[in-house]
Amino acid sequence: MSGFRSGGSRAERSEVQRRLATARRGAELLDRKQRILQRSIEGMAERADAARLAWEAAAREASVWLRRTTALDGADRLLAAAPLQDARVSVLWGGAMGISYPEEATCTVPSAPPAGGSSALAYAAAAHREALEAAVSAAAVQRALLLVSEELATTRTRQRAVENRWIPLLEDQLKAIEQRIAEQELEESLRLRWAAGLM
Repeated sequence: MSGFRSGGSRAERSEVQRRLATARRGAELLDRKQRILQRSIEGMAERADAARLAWEAAAREASVWLRRTTALDGADRLLAAAPLQDARVSVLWGGAMGISYPEEATCTVPSAPPAGGSSALAYAAAAHREALEAAVSAAAVQRALLLVSEELATTRTRQRAVENRWIPLLEDQLKAIEQRIAEQELEESLRLRWAAGLM
């Protein structure tokens, strides 16, 4: 009976050792993923800042031309110069490390009907087209940054759970099993010595 318990404990020890090795490997992989994501975020943050600044500059320029053309041409002519269809945005999705995020976004602005008016109207239309394209690019980069940042937070949470809960739990289980095996081996050894003394 004692030998059966010992064998069961050894099988249990092997299983816990296997699970502990898997948990440690998982923690290493999560740490590696975290470092890769952090580097990606740093690059994306720089691109997001540059895209935001470009969009803000384009929006300011468009605002200037809007005021000029409104003063020169009036609101009616401005409305008549608006495209008849909506702009279209296309997003190219990509990703890495199991995350999907926008890699590029483009905006197609339909051509506007000929509206006449001053040259300020043409400049205002071009400036607003550029501002819209810059806004779409900035939004795509910002969305990518947000998605990768969320994945980084999730990865950190998982790594902490593995390192602070799962691995210590398995180590405690392994320690208890090894102690039980050592006690069983000592008990078996004492039995054999006692049996040998009786013969």
